[in-house]
Parts: sequence; C-alpha cells; structure tokens
Amino acid sequence: MSEFIKVINKSDLPSGQGCVVEINSRPIALFNVNGEFYALDNVCPHRGGPVGEGFVDCANLTVQCPWHGWTFSLASGASPVIKVAKVETFEVKVEGDEVKVSLE
Repeated sequence: MSEFIKVINKSDLPSGQGCVVEINSRPIALFNVNGEFYALDNVCPHRGGPVGEGFVDCANLTVQCPWHGWTFSLASGASPVIKVAKVETFEVKVEGDEVKVSLE
C-alpha cells in the first residue's frame, strides 16, 4: 500500500501554478490545474533544471522547464517533443484541503 505524505494545503497553490515541495529530502514539482494536482520529479533530464519553477500550460497539461524550455506532460511526465525524454511522476490525492503525494 502506498504511503501518502501531506505536502501542502490545496488553498496554498493557485490554479495554473507550480511549486517545489520536499519529501524525504527529495525535491518534487507539484502543480495545480483547475483543482487537479500533479507531481513530477523536479529535476529536468536535460541539464537538471527546476521543473517546478517552469511555465504551466493549463490547456495542454504541460510544464516547460525554465532553463532550456524542455516540455513535459503533467499527467505522464513524457515529453511531447523529445520522445525519449521523461520525468518521473508520482501519485497525488487530495483529502479535504490536504494535498498528499506518494513516492512509491
């Protein structure tokens, strides 16, 4: 069974925004798109850029790394442009106002 850890209150992350949270000293990029939350590895595979600080495209459910523009799906972590590029995704659940992420 997956262990979910509270990382933030949903009211603390506006829709269309991302942030970086830490779970067991691991940086996780967390995004809110119209009340749906997504969690990705915060490290871009290109040059290690901070994915959680990237531009969120709510219409396409993607995030663009702020360093060099690599784009990743919020749902799958896969790049729609560079087929071999991917960041790890994590399961998210919302309970009341609490947003929880599982690294398992």
